[in-house]
Amino acid sequence: MNPLLYGLLVILTTFLMGSSFAVGKIGLEYVSPLLLVGIRFTIAGTIMSLFLWNKHLPQNSRDWFKIVLIGSLQTAGVMGCIFLSLRTITAGESSILTFTNPLLVVILGTALLGIRYHFLQWIGVIVGFVGVFITLGFSLKLEIGTFFGLGSAVSWAAATILIKKWGNRFNTWVLTAYQMLFGGLLLLIMSVILEDIYITINSKSILIIVWLAVMASIVQFTIWFYLLKEGDPAKTSAFLFLAPFFGVLTGWLILGEEIRWNVFLGGTLIFIGIFLVNWFLSSIEEKAKKKALF
Repeated sequence: MNPLLYGLLVILTTFLMGSSFAVGKIGLEYVSPLLLVGIRFTIAGTIMSLFLWNKHLPQNSRDWFKIVLIGSLQTAGVMGCIFLSLRTITAGESSILTFTNPLLVVILGTALLGIRYHFLQWIGVIVGFVGVFITLGFSLKLEIGTFFGLGSAVSWAAATILIKKWGNRFNTWVLTAYQMLFGGLLLLIMSVILEDIYITINSKSILIIVWLAVMASIVQFTIWFYLLKEGDPAKTSAFLFLAPFFGVLTGWLILGEEIRWNVFLGGTLIFIGIFLVNWFLSSIEEKAKKKALF
């Protein structure tokens, strides 16, 4: 792939990931959290599934259950926690906490799958969690949104482990579309049961929903999976550290959120930790591939 095109697509997809936090926070002025994210992913999943209708679908109920479980974690768990966190913490803080998930993948991968990681990757985990502590202001006084932010990271890490374990059973696009659809429907059910629903229909709320469903979901996922397919997946994943950067940046530009020194320092350490975990993993995989060729 042309390096310039690759760089532009990386910036675009991570910008869409990060900026969705600020856009979502604006959306909470018009739609209750679980309802907003439920509408977003039900629309996105429906559109994608229509394009994939009757193509490469799972052939048994057990595989459908696996997709539903992944959707419950990747879409309902992650996105539900993110949008609930935005009620009490900033978009920047929420994005930083959410994107600690690569650090948690190392811990869960070791505990659940028996994967062995390099020493520098564990250093990355430690540096990353020190960054989380600094981001939270060296304080034990935590907002409820902080726990939701961490919950989104845990849910994302768990979904990543399941995708790593089961992902080769499914067509990538089918898995993406239907996990979004099932996750979105679950979020709508949760909205009815768990929250006081409110929705204001006007041009601004419709624009926000369309942006989140189309640009921040369909377009973002399409570009991301294209990059994973055309480039080195491990190296591409290393650029996820750009997403919380864009989350903090757009929170400042769009919402006027203050970037305190501890958020800046903690976020930097988290980026370094994620970089060590992902980038060193890519070097290990490259050596393994070269060894396999000989």
